[in-house]
Amino acid sequence: MSRASRARRIAAAAAFGGGGLTALGALGVGVVTAEVRLARRQIGQPFGSHGPAADGLYGSGPGDPIDLVLAGDSSAAGLGCESPRQTPGAILATGLAAVSGRPVRLTNVAVVGAQSSGLAAQLDELLERVPDPDVAVIMVGANDVTHRVKPPVAVRALVSAVTRLREAGAEVVVGTCPDLGTVEPIPQPLRWIARRLSREMAAAQTIAVVEAGGRSVSLGNMLGPEFEAKPHVMFSQDRFHPSAAGYARCASALLPSVCAVAGYWPDGGAERAPERWRGEGVAPVARAAVVAADEPGTEVAATKVGGDERGRQGRWAMLLRRRRQPLPEVEQPHADGASEPDPGLLTEASVLPDDSNGSASNEGSASSDRAAREPAEGTGAVTTVTDAAPRASAADT
Repeated sequence: MSRASRARRIAAAAAFGGGGLTALGALGVGVVTAEVRLARRQIGQPFGSHGPAADGLYGSGPGDPIDLVLAGDSSAAGLGCESPRQTPGAILATGLAAVSGRPVRLTNVAVVGAQSSGLAAQLDELLERVPDPDVAVIMVGANDVTHRVKPPVAVRALVSAVTRLREAGAEVVVGTCPDLGTVEPIPQPLRWIARRLSREMAAAQTIAVVEAGGRSVSLGNMLGPEFEAKPHVMFSQDRFHPSAAGYARCASALLPSVCAVAGYWPDGGAERAPERWRGEGVAPVARAAVVAADEPGTEVAATKVGGDERGRQGRWAMLLRRRRQPLPEVEQPHADGASEPDPGLLTEASVLPDDSNGSASNEGSASSDRAAREPAEGTGAVTTVTDAAPRASAADT
């Protein structure tokens, strides 16, 4: 079974109440869980159970503050950072304030150690404090893998959270499950099991998030090469959580999408068409999810092809790799504890054929570059849009 098919089955089971896990997956997760628990006993909890408190007002300017909210696990809380300004929430708030020219009010309810099932309680607190958030960021999934939570169960809880936030009026960006194969205390050959399970979770999360009206950004192995080359720089003291440099790397991947959904990113915003030279394109969401899991920093969102939200292989999705922009200086937080482009349509002729087995290559960005050079016949694979193709529009969900 291809990775796209596995991810699609997990997402379908989440939607329809299933909770199964393959035998290999159960065995793999069990072994990884034992290793993670052993590593945690050896390392301890040098940072306690809370990340630095970073809530507050960032930046200044005219207009009401943009309400940016975060939920999730320790990756959203910033466990391991030495100061509030190093946390992902503070980095995102600072960046959004700099790009928008407006103040940003940050509210973070992430809980260290949280699984996806814990999002419901977090949102109860969050929506009590901020009933009408503008942009919500969720970072979750690693603890579901290490605690043997069945993927459909975890994904179902994530979908519920995204749906609640969308109903509250928020644009939702989900940073998918990171690549646990980069965690130093887990020895080989178990790292490859951790890598496979976490990427499978990330792909399933992407499918479900897009179906629920959100956007995903793959964190995947974004830190893998750097963690392996510079573990003492990219990992924090406990060798388990990222350092300030590691969190900054993750936040830099999320920031363009956060700014774009708020209507402020300078590369064309949330509605721009994919660009061939960046390796961007359109595909059925299951295929797009697998490509994104292998290519960190990729945003996946719903789109239309020929006016249709769905094709023969399911919902259409657009993959974007947003350019990172240099940001101006912005004020530190106050302690308290042009018009949108006119979108067009993609056509069926813009969608290139899938590979022979429907699975993604593990060769990084080369997989999408190769797909972009294939002849345009049929449907189903990642594609890019040529200069002659009409513009794309993200589906209103």
